[in-house]
Amino acid sequence: MSVLELRHVTKVYNVRGAGQLTALDDVSFTLHSGQTIGLVGQSGSGKSTIAKILTQLETPTSGEVLLDDKPIPRRGRGLRKYRQQLRMVFQDPFASLNPYHSIRYHLERPLRLDNVVAKAETEAEVRWLLERVRLVPDAVIDRRPHELSGGQRQRVAIARALASRPKILVADEPVSMLDVSIRLGVLNLLADLQREEGLGVLYITHDLATARHFSDEIMVLNQGRIVEHGTADDVILRPQDPYTQELRAASPDPERHFASMTSEFGGK
Repeated sequence: MSVLELRHVTKVYNVRGAGQLTALDDVSFTLHSGQTIGLVGQSGSGKSTIAKILTQLETPTSGEVLLDDKPIPRRGRGLRKYRQQLRMVFQDPFASLNPYHSIRYHLERPLRLDNVVAKAETEAEVRWLLERVRLVPDAVIDRRPHELSGGQRQRVAIARALASRPKILVADEPVSMLDVSIRLGVLNLLADLQREEGLGVLYITHDLATARHFSDEIMVLNQGRIVEHGTADDVILRPQDPYTQELRAASPDPERHFASMTSEFGGK
């Protein structure tokens, strides 16, 4: 079992002409393998900054990130090993996939870079990954991203994230750019993979309904600070912080919203 931990992480940006902007302010939380935490907040609350720090696209101004009680190495083999254990599913599946390369290439590349399987087993592994995300290998393996639907592209992006056999998955608004008709299928896929693979998942979203139904715990982020953290039911049904209460009041009823998605699109 792996444990990912943020300890008192603060991120401050220097903005030309405007001084300093605090994107994160003393953020701490722990994510275990086999657990899903929903990170909820409006645009600009700091959600994506957390994702960038976890994937080492940004470094904290202060505080630290640890995996299994060890600080993340900043370079070399240690950093590469960390990135193999933590993968990200981005918001826009079209932008995150290279349009010039086939789906086969997108999945073969992490397998080779991280030496996941022997060269002779690469083809079988690629096909297995596509099957894991409920795609028919022969139908997509030699196609390019623009030849697939948005839902298919996001499934490929999920398969690519799984290729390195990670312990932690960071999903940054993974369905916000998909048609409503296919969102639930992708979310159900993520939930099934989380259970089957024992993944730790940080699910970043602004959607309270899906956060409740796909998360064990929910953290609410406001202006770079975690203002509420508890079980999904407690945070959504019995919010304590005024900001969480405002989010809850301004959102469609999570029960009805999720129930309507399940009913309209057939659930799992």
